Amino acid sequence: MNYVNSLEYAQNLDNADALAGFRQRFIFPQHEGQPALYFCGNSLGLQPDTVRAALHAELDQWGTYGVEGHFRGEHPWMHYHKFLTPQAARLVGALPHEVVIMNTLTVNLHLMMVSFYRPVRGGKYKIMMEAGAFPSDQYAVETQVRWHGFDPDDAIIELQGASGREEALKTEDIIEAIEREADQLALIMFGGVNYYTGQLYDLERIAATARKFGVCVGFDLAHAAGNVPLQLHDWGPDFAVWCSYKYLNSGPGGPSGCFVHERHANNPDLPRFGGWWGHDESERFQMRKGFKPMRGAEGWQLSNAQIFSFAAHKASLDLFDAAGMPALRAKSLLLSGFMRHILEEVNEQYGFCKIITPANPDQCGCQISLLTDERGREIFKYLEENGAISDWREPNVIRLAPVPLYNSFEDVWKLGQLFLSFFERQK
Repeated sequence: MNYVNSLEYAQNLDNADALAGFRQRFIFPQHEGQPALYFCGNSLGLQPDTVRAALHAELDQWGTYGVEGHFRGEHPWMHYHKFLTPQAARLVGALPHEVVIMNTLTVNLHLMMVSFYRPVRGGKYKIMMEAGAFPSDQYAVETQVRWHGFDPDDAIIELQGASGREEALKTEDIIEAIEREADQLALIMFGGVNYYTGQLYDLERIAATARKFGVCVGFDLAHAAGNVPLQLHDWGPDFAVWCSYKYLNSGPGGPSGCFVHERHANNPDLPRFGGWWGHDESERFQMRKGFKPMRGAEGWQLSNAQIFSFAAHKASLDLFDAAGMPALRAKSLLLSGFMRHILEEVNEQYGFCKIITPANPDQCGCQISLLTDERGREIFKYLEENGAISDWREPNVIRLAPVPLYNSFEDVWKLGQLFLSFFERQK
């Protein structure tokens, strides 16, 4: 694209945007009586305007029916997770029985590793992951390794770019590492999009290579779900997990999604931690001993749904269904490209950062990470004070996420003007 850094150009793009109307479906923080420039959807998405009504509907259900709300009303609570399944499956490219909404992200990651990290002393026992993964993933992997009696320094292989975690990992290097370590690998556990750099990994090739060598593979899609197109069933990982409060806009602490490939759907012998809600629902209320898992991903459930957070999640998933991921991805590429163009222009003038998110659109979503110089923290504070909400990650990265559901091209142009005004003040 031959982008032009002007207000008129940004407004023309907004006028041509078929998704522009979705912006009105979200509630923005205010700054001096105007919507803030909100570029923090990679950390916490905005509130859909349907969430309040969705929560009130469940409060009314509780008030009207009491415990009978589990079986009566528009969305009986006993089956509530199923009211989210079709949208969630379409979002991640899965079959409905491969997906379930349950628990929260790291809980689901641990549950999946119970089943799919089965190390053998003297054989396959190592886990491969990207260096600089989100801390929760690092802690989950570390403690799983320790639980099985292994030393994390020996059992965890971390891959990073040639000059450190700020540099993108080449797909060929990942594939080569899998091939080299295959005899000792019990699990490959990659994020979909790296939280720090914004790099989108080639999940299809990683999964295919893992299967070639008989290695289990799982993905943490916290920064990928709702951000980039996914085809989990076709790609064939053993499992995947994701949260809902970032790009999926389902509120702080929102529920997690979980994918288990259908090749494991009817394997009751696969080790797992059982719970009442994962037990065969046709026998659930017979209250008998002997765990019989539900078919598919539902067989990993532990407890009944957290109804209020599920209601907020359903409100958001319905918006994604209405917009469609192909259209969102098309706008995302334009919007992120426009932001990158503007930031590169500012950086050419003032030399304050290195953009560490890959420029190749096949290797990124809608996050752009700026590795800043010593002025970084001051720039971040200036943006915040002037109504632009972004995200700071130690030691010196500003993360910006132009989200196609609710950000406009004019938002991006205004952000560029704020960067320019910061540097103009320094003269």
